[in-house]
Amino acid sequence: MSAPTSKPVAAPPWPGSKADGVARLELNGETVEIPVVIGTEGERALDIAKLRATTGAITLDEGYVNTGSTTSAITYLDGEKGILRYRGYPIEDLAAKADYVEVAYLLIYGKLPTSDELDSFRMSLSLHTMIHEDMRNFYSGFPRDAHPMAIVGSVVGALSTFYQDSLDVRDPRQVEVSVHRLLAKLPTIAAYSYKKSVGQPLMYPRNDLGYCENFLHMMFAVPCEEYHVDPDFAEALDMLLIVHADHEQNCSTSTVRMVGSSDANLFASISAGISALWGPLHGGANQACVEMLERIGADGGNVKKYVDLAKKKDSGFRLMGFGHRVYKNYDPRAKLIKATCDKLLAKLSIRDPIFDIAQQLEEVALADDYFIERKLYPNVDFYSGVIYRAMGIPVQMFTVLFAMGRLAGWIAHWIEMHHSPTKKICRPRQVYTGEMRREFLPITKRT
Repeated sequence: MSAPTSKPVAAPPWPGSKADGVARLELNGETVEIPVVIGTEGERALDIAKLRATTGAITLDEGYVNTGSTTSAITYLDGEKGILRYRGYPIEDLAAKADYVEVAYLLIYGKLPTSDELDSFRMSLSLHTMIHEDMRNFYSGFPRDAHPMAIVGSVVGALSTFYQDSLDVRDPRQVEVSVHRLLAKLPTIAAYSYKKSVGQPLMYPRNDLGYCENFLHMMFAVPCEEYHVDPDFAEALDMLLIVHADHEQNCSTSTVRMVGSSDANLFASISAGISALWGPLHGGANQACVEMLERIGADGGNVKKYVDLAKKKDSGFRLMGFGHRVYKNYDPRAKLIKATCDKLLAKLSIRDPIFDIAQQLEEVALADDYFIERKLYPNVDFYSGVIYRAMGIPVQMFTVLFAMGRLAGWIAHWIEMHHSPTKKICRPRQVYTGEMRREFLPITKRT
């Protein structure tokens, strides 16, 4: 038998990466050389972009759990070591030393701003906080019990009809205007969705307030009396927005990139990301977590019963707020949120059975062999829902606040994708498993 031949598969010029040898795949008697690409933190990837053209075969990876869709210079995370960095800066440093607007600038522009740059950025955002007056009328058309995420996604998508002067994805100035409009208007859009649900008048934004203070004022103030934002609430919300600002190629970020790859405008792409985030397995997990705690509380607060149910494969019960697709160590974001949670609850002296149940579940997760062996640590959703509840934010708004934080990351990825020399429209392949060719029968002959 003749020796297998070797065919190289050329590597595209992935930005920010370098070649690091080849891997070899043997298929149908031939050996194919697949380039190995290495990132700045030592991550390795097999570049199979030309695999189908060379061999006629594709890779199959349900849910993309082991597929890199792109290279990115925005966020680095190591799930085994519990590391999360934005543009190289540890999340712990950013949460302690920066505010959300500064972190948004870092993610979008790739560097920490100077004092003048940050002042200019804040000023620009303050000039765009109001939405078009006609858009306020949209809210009267939504049912009062509409989920705020449905409202927010719809209104963000509608921005492209009101701001047609900034839809050209190839015009840097138009893109920048859209970026600033989105960052400034999303808190207004989000707060209005809450006001609609409780039948209160919509509050105009106040540009003399900071980003989080302005949002909380629009959420809870009413025209007939003075309202003062609790600075501890604003600080806690700011931290939550920072830790949610980006998380690599997750479901909603990948959605924003995929929609944006068709050259859909930024408003449409972000609206798609909001829809993806709404799912209970993604951004909706913090809402699902609090609903689970309420269910346990309504059943007498028997934590052991539900922990035992979670261990049974056929019980149909899932313990929300534990474990993560990527992290196999303590989520660094959860550590930060837990510290803020403890501080806030101590200050408020809240006696709520839901908080007691959460603390009992936390103790179980850190001591029970079942959770330890499976590395099911409390995650970011577990603690964030508890904080939101303590602040008086209703459970249906939890995912909306997640979207507010993640907006900066979505924008950063959308821009990075458009600047990439390897950009192409996303078009995954599939392995067809349906019927082979069948003969079409007239309706009179079908049985």
